[in-house]
Amino acid sequence: MTFDSPARKPVPGPGKTFRVKSFGCQMNVYDGERMAEMLEAGGYAAAAEGADADLVVLNTCHIREKAAEKVYSDIGRLKREDGSRPTIAVAGCVAQAEGAEIARRAPSVDVVVGPQAYHRLPDLIARAQRGEKAIDLDMPLDSKFGALPKRAGGQRPTAFLTVQEGCDKFCTYCVVPYTRGAETSRPFADLIAEARALVAGGVREITLLGQNVNAWDGEDERGRAIGLDGLIRELAKEDGLERIRYTTSHPNDMTDGLIAAHGEVDKLMPFLHLPVQAGSDRILAAMNRSHSVESYLRVIERVRAARPDIAISGDFIVGFPGESEADFEATLAIVRSTQYAMAYSFKYSRRPGTPAATMDGQVEEGVMNDRLQRLQALLNEQQQAFNERTVGRATRLLLERRGKHDGQLIGKSPWLQSVHVTAPGLAIGDMVEVRITSAGPNSLGAEPLMEEVA
Repeated sequence: MTFDSPARKPVPGPGKTFRVKSFGCQMNVYDGERMAEMLEAGGYAAAAEGADADLVVLNTCHIREKAAEKVYSDIGRLKREDGSRPTIAVAGCVAQAEGAEIARRAPSVDVVVGPQAYHRLPDLIARAQRGEKAIDLDMPLDSKFGALPKRAGGQRPTAFLTVQEGCDKFCTYCVVPYTRGAETSRPFADLIAEARALVAGGVREITLLGQNVNAWDGEDERGRAIGLDGLIRELAKEDGLERIRYTTSHPNDMTDGLIAAHGEVDKLMPFLHLPVQAGSDRILAAMNRSHSVESYLRVIERVRAARPDIAISGDFIVGFPGESEADFEATLAIVRSTQYAMAYSFKYSRRPGTPAATMDGQVEEGVMNDRLQRLQALLNEQQQAFNERTVGRATRLLLERRGKHDGQLIGKSPWLQSVHVTAPGLAIGDMVEVRITSAGPNSLGAEPLMEEVA
């Protein structure tokens, strides 16, 4: 259902509060932040920690198994002790996939809005306030970004910036093409303007986001066709922006220019998340991944030649339909060959409507559990080894948040490791030179090399 009438702001009333709860990927985090900005522009205030909110937005993710059931469970928990409920909006990919079924199964839900229509959230809330069931699952041709409030910096020195949405790859296990739509790239000028606003507000590190971020393309201010590497090079010229990252990438879109940028752009951090998903060409073909083991390893080799200290991250699915023990051993082999700094690994889960959901050879749960444990043991071993190799190294941290102990702050290394450091005079947002002194499986310890911070 599409609403083409002029947007009407909700009428929150004095002191009305909201909470946006985002699940899943980093793009959902970005979308959640943008929805919060819209609500604040409409007169709502963010609810205090632990306090009931007048409006709750559940910004959902549909990647994992039973995602929809988890949404219904969250909806049920919003009922208060006195029997009342907040205004409830379900947004994101589960909303897109489930549609009106959410409103049917959960009558307490007032608004259902897909990830490409959330710029209409104020209008939908206004409709709900008039007693309507407001459902918008449209994927409009016009960009939602033009309807969103202007960006500004916040309390954090890091920010996400969505540059690309949707995917044309149609991996057989994935719902993204159906919930986010076809690949689209945001215009170059819009991205530069949004990045400048973030930097002016105190942001020092920007992570460029996309379902297939390295498929981004556009035209620069001179009308020249550029890819993601061109966008990164332009962003690197911005004074005050200290660091640039991007995620998530597809191996087939790692262009010569993007690989070269890793060795040529100082502000581009030495970290690359490049999912392979499996180490068997037979399984990759069944997944419709459109790359081979050999082509993936060749990309890794070229990136490391351009930036020898780069940290490689990846994604893996075990138990894809038809996966044999030999196929799984091939996955372990590519892990051993690549030597990951970190990685994410999951059991295959059926997503309704995807080709893999009806494939023969569904793998038994016990077999998947065993394979996942073996894979994760190897990945954890590699992550620990990578972390230990950084001990004694001098590097620069961007401090992002407070730690558990008095005076302790936590920042990210260039290789995306969490590092905790304690020293007088440090503050969130500082760039500080440190030496890594200890390494655990998930974080590092460090000591400052100088009193002066940037």
